[in-house]
Amino acid sequence: MLKRIHENRPGAVLVTITFEGEAVQVPAGETVLASVMAAGIGYNRTSPISGAHRAGYCQMGVCFECLMEIDGIPNQQACNTIVHEGMVVNRQIGKKVASNG
Repeated sequence: MLKRIHENRPGAVLVTITFEGEAVQVPAGETVLASVMAAGIGYNRTSPISGAHRAGYCQMGVCFECLMEIDGIPNQQACNTIVHEGMVVNRQIGKKVASNG
């Protein structure tokens, strides 16, 4: 499991995000992927072919294993998205197609 170097920094600014319907407090300035991995979620998406659980890999936007639904928009790279107060994050289950309006 991913672990933060400084789990309980005095004076750390926290924001509240909702992950899979549950409120989670995470440090401001972290990426969505780092935040949910440190919270112990296990996986962030499933494979569109087999349904296998997948988790972020490169954490720099190259591999696309970190795709999640963020604020209702599918296929967002969680490793390149910074958390913000009130953000709603869900695992991406299979292939998602964004609607056009």
